[in-house]
Amino acid sequence: MSDFAVAIPLMRRAIYPGSFDPVTNGHLDIIERARKLFDEVIVAVAHNDEKQPLLPLKERLDLLRETAGKIDNVRIAQFKGLLVEFARAEKAGAVIRGLRAVSDFEFEFQMALMNRKLDAGVETIFLMPKEEYTYLSSRIVKEIARLGGDVSGFVPAAVAHTLSKKFARSHS
Repeated sequence: MSDFAVAIPLMRRAIYPGSFDPVTNGHLDIIERARKLFDEVIVAVAHNDEKQPLLPLKERLDLLRETAGKIDNVRIAQFKGLLVEFARAEKAGAVIRGLRAVSDFEFEFQMALMNRKLDAGVETIFLMPKEEYTYLSSRIVKEIARLGGDVSGFVPAAVAHTLSKKFARSHS
């Protein structure tokens, strides 16, 4: 053994979970903010049999890879089951959640407390997006697109294109 110890820094890894149905500019803003705080951010698409998403899982993953996946130290993944188990498997010490408004807080707070109960080693970090994204949600974007509105100011170009194709089919 040598006389000096080499300190190996612990990688700070966080998970940013969501359905990302579809990914919005608000999501990308949170990813950029999280990336400044952690060595690696795993954007994890939740696979939930209970929900009927507009976009299939593969398409949501592809859109994330095309947008957020190009950001340094960001990895796109999918998970099923408990978030804390996924975090443990990925050796992530934090979960990132976006808070747009007070209305998000109560639900997110309950989830954070439950996750802490399930695994005290995983912290929840709340990040707020830029002011211009506080009103933005995937649900609102889908509604605007469904009604034929222009969503290009709210989502990456690839997402706007995907939504216009999807809803053009339903209008024909």
